[in-house]
Amino acid sequence: MTQYSSDPLTGKPYEYVSNSTEPKYSFFDYTAATSGKTGALKADVNGSANDYGFSVGYNTVSDLRVKYVYPNSPAAQQGLTRGCKVTAVNGRTNLTYNNTNIDFLNSAIFGSNPSVTLAFNDISGNPKTAVIISSFYTVNPILFTNVYTVDTKKVGYIVFNSFTNNASAALNAAFASFATQGVTELVVDLRYNGGGYVSTATQIVNLAAPASQTGNTMFTSYYNSYLQSITTAQRKASVLAHQPLLDDAGKLQTFTSGVNGKYATYADLNYSPTAADNIEKFEKSGSLALNRIYFLVTGSTASASELTINSLKPVMDVKLIGSTTYGKPVGFFPVRIDKLDMYIPEFETKNQKGVGGYYSGLTVDKSTPEDLTKAFGDETETLLAYALAYAKTGTFVIPAAKTSSLSTSTVSTGAKLSTEEIKMVEERLDPNGFKGMVMTPHKK
Repeated sequence: MTQYSSDPLTGKPYEYVSNSTEPKYSFFDYTAATSGKTGALKADVNGSANDYGFSVGYNTVSDLRVKYVYPNSPAAQQGLTRGCKVTAVNGRTNLTYNNTNIDFLNSAIFGSNPSVTLAFNDISGNPKTAVIISSFYTVNPILFTNVYTVDTKKVGYIVFNSFTNNASAALNAAFASFATQGVTELVVDLRYNGGGYVSTATQIVNLAAPASQTGNTMFTSYYNSYLQSITTAQRKASVLAHQPLLDDAGKLQTFTSGVNGKYATYADLNYSPTAADNIEKFEKSGSLALNRIYFLVTGSTASASELTINSLKPVMDVKLIGSTTYGKPVGFFPVRIDKLDMYIPEFETKNQKGVGGYYSGLTVDKSTPEDLTKAFGDETETLLAYALAYAKTGTFVIPAAKTSSLSTSTVSTGAKLSTEEIKMVEERLDPNGFKGMVMTPHKK
């Protein structure tokens, strides 16, 4: 459906993405109650999954590595960690980067198969094998935390993989720990984070932001022209009147004077950008006081991740390291149609300076590819090394002792992928990865 309307400037659909068969902004999702069906909103945002619990990427054209592993997932239980080199998948040893192998990996690792058999070298180079069986587990999106001493500074580091709806307590605990340890600069690793719930993004922003910003605008939601100009008659006749607004307990809100006449619905909301419901304010939480925040990003960093970065940019010193982000400043709420939820971009967000519209992605202060051979937290891992270097010297110059991780020694298994090839892998490998930000309408 997204392919019908074409952009006259490009002659291609508005939702066209190079090297991808998926639309950039919209999708349909089976509802949770649909028997035997699995929708896109699963592990990435809803806190539980039924899969293997890991993802892979190419460090070079012939070097397939594990990108991340969710704690307590089937893959974690079989000893898989970030940095493991995958040498065979279901007996197939030729895994060199090409379209055929990407299709094979998508089917074997990210498809619906009940199990996958791997041969791999662990991060120390020891050969191992494992049969990973898909099963249910609770997703913990915090993959790693640490605190580094950089001269007299304490620099915190957190790898946050998805804006799930079950991370609130863990995030509060992590940031409280940073505060207790005297952290004044923080590295937030969002390199694989495609987004999720706006409510989780605002939580992280409030944990990181200066206390002096409390009460000021964090971001404003600008709904599309249809929602802003819809008439009362159109409201009553639209699908919005069949989308009930629920309270915090998940119950219907009685609203007999509304367009529905029985309970509040999406048709009763004010979609103007000047409405209080559409202006998110800073409300500092926790005691962490930061002088600077670094974000580690890639082309897989999208939506709620970009919202977090864009919201903090006007209020504190923000540095981006890695590569240009995905570019998705729009979000959606689900519109229920029978057994499906329709997600289409209903709003875009702009920060307190009115800046948004980053459809081509957020550009970085230091451009560099990542190093998939290193574990999260390894001070010689390229992206983290640049953040720690800046914390030490105020420049992106890697000290000599750390330069070895950036040298050609890491490419002995094959040539590095080009920028376009990296983008293609980010678009095509792991098609289940969620990129979006979900915000349930509400009345404050």
